[in-house]
Amino acid sequence: MLFPEWLPVYGDRSFRGECPLESAEQATFFQQLRKAYPDSWGILALHPKNEGKRRGGQFQQLARDKALGLSPGAADIVIPGSPAFILEVKRRDHTKSSWQPGQLPYLEAAIKAGCFVGVALGWEAAWEAFKEWSHDA
Repeated sequence: MLFPEWLPVYGDRSFRGECPLESAEQATFFQQLRKAYPDSWGILALHPKNEGKRRGGQFQQLARDKALGLSPGAADIVIPGSPAFILEVKRRDHTKSSWQPGQLPYLEAAIKAGCFVGVALGWEAAWEAFKEWSHDA
């Protein structure tokens, strides 16, 4: 997996080996966030539902979802704030991950809009990015 030079990367790019799936890393981050900040960031943080794979009649639902604001390529973690926190989560061994359609344009647009943006290699790296953004040691 290649990272554009404009995109901050959190975590160890050289790590290779067994590691949890992206969804497990993301779930762990949200669990830790909601445990540590149950009355603030844990409430505000969200994961926008993305397109996923569609079959048959699901294409009509996709059209409805897009009309209601679904944004292809939306990042895995979004926390409203000033600036907003926008983070894509990949596996700790990033060679086992890939970019999905729309993800890089979404992240680039977020940077241009002034958001705090990055990609995290695992939940611990996501936590590192969150701590940097929230100025919480």
